Amino acid sequence: FPDFGSPDILKDAAKKAIDAEWNQYPITFGEKELREAIARKEKAYNGIDCDPEKEITVTCGASEAMISTMMALVNPGDEIIVFEPFYENYGPDGILSGATPRYVRLRPPHWEFDEAELKNAFNEKTKAIIINTPNNPTGKVFSKYELEKIAELCIEWDAYAVTDEIYEHILYDGEKHISIASLPGMEKRTVTINSISKTYSVTGWRVGWAIADERITSRIRKVHDFFTVGAPTPFQHASVTALNLGEEYYRGLQEHYTQSRNHVFETLEGSKFKPYRPKGAYYIIADCEDLMNEYGIVDNYDFCIELIKRTGVAVVPGTSFYSKKEYGMHQVRFCFSKKWETLENVRKAFKGL
Repeated sequence: FPDFGSPDILKDAAKKAIDAEWNQYPITFGEKELREAIARKEKAYNGIDCDPEKEITVTCGASEAMISTMMALVNPGDEIIVFEPFYENYGPDGILSGATPRYVRLRPPHWEFDEAELKNAFNEKTKAIIINTPNNPTGKVFSKYELEKIAELCIEWDAYAVTDEIYEHILYDGEKHISIASLPGMEKRTVTINSISKTYSVTGWRVGWAIADERITSRIRKVHDFFTVGAPTPFQHASVTALNLGEEYYRGLQEHYTQSRNHVFETLEGSKFKPYRPKGAYYIIADCEDLMNEYGIVDNYDFCIELIKRTGVAVVPGTSFYSKKEYGMHQVRFCFSKKWETLENVRKAFKGL
């Protein structure tokens, strides 16, 4: 998560909300002002036309939106499809909901999936497929072609698409974010999950949402109510300010993270890591096999500990993102949502590698 300050305009909005006495329980499924702002944003940016009264549930971050959605959709014996490497919560969310995860590999360097492998993952037990675009940890941005192929299979097997789009504004090299819910036939069989955490650098506010057809939303709202009652009231009202920011903010966001990505990528290229260039989000997966061999280390986790000892730089073991440890044994994930001083210190630390 970022080690730099959150936007002043949002901190001021949060303070004003507290002073305005927005300090008690909210409407359980989200304050009206925020749901209306979400609906406007989704229509303008994502091409999703949703009813703020019947099709939006405000949650305690995207993580709660995901588990509430899984609990609302999945029955014991169902299966869910998860692309790997994956954000760590997806598999456990499915298991907690009673589903069996089926994994489909994304393979470097471009993190593409095999269409035949994906097709074979669908069957009569498939309840949903989870899509994270832009992707954590790979930085993959799913193309329109890929999303259309997924949509075809969802329609064929009467399955849902559950999409985590929390990095939708963090894009590089001319990439465009596409929401699968905007594709033909997918509006009523998609749950679109998002949050203010990453776009606005307020990961601790815990304000997210799930957008779905009314019949699905009614179930998500029930689960959400029993899980958390409601997301923090003052931060919900401050989030309206975030969603109303102009294009200048988003251009600045992309420029900042593009420079950060390029800086860290060049740092890794100049070391003995072999990085894969991300197209979105703020992570880089890098191959570390040469360094592991040089250090005489065979376990990914042990390598990460050794890297901290030698350089003071902490990374996440690649094994955290796969269903089988061997798939990620020679990979680590770097996060570059850091201030320039931090990024420069990493470059200095890695000069000796």
